[in-house]
Amino acid sequence: MRRFIVILPVLLFAGLLGVMASLLTDGERNNDPSRLPSPLVGKPAPAINLPRVADNIPGGFSTTELIGEVTVVNVFASWCVPCLAEHPLITQLAADGVRVYGINHRDKAADAVTWLRRHGNPYKAIGFDADARASLEWGVTGVPETFIIDAEGVIAYKHAGPITPDILNRKILPKLREVEGG
Repeated sequence: MRRFIVILPVLLFAGLLGVMASLLTDGERNNDPSRLPSPLVGKPAPAINLPRVADNIPGGFSTTELIGEVTVVNVFASWCVPCLAEHPLITQLAADGVRVYGINHRDKAADAVTWLRRHGNPYKAIGFDADARASLEWGVTGVPETFIIDAEGVIAYKHAGPITPDILNRKILPKLREVEGG
């Protein structure tokens, strides 16, 4: 028994080192912002009714318009550098026939219009969320964020952070196929 008491601190220290090593080697997964849990996944998309950004930009929209087809909802802003980085991939999704809606988050309408003219508008409709109330309802913690909504209007997936080609191929496209039933 005395011998066990003597080696107990050594065993505890070794166990602590093992836990720390496990956490350090799993750093990529722990630093991935897309791993933020969303309590909204599996629940109906929160009710929103957003105005359009400007008269010459398609939109706004309400949650009821998201029902009936699988839809991607992308939260973006003109001031968001990662939003610009992912914009070609959002544009490609729309060009491939995916129904994409946008929520313009904490932006100025004139800046959003200029950004969309400069980089293109892949969105079927854009809701203007200048005060971020809708984004708050959707649990948005930052931009960009992307949601996949099933045909019944239920949030099937949420991705926090910019979509990269790797994320598009490993996460977004497989989840879209799954939600579409194919």
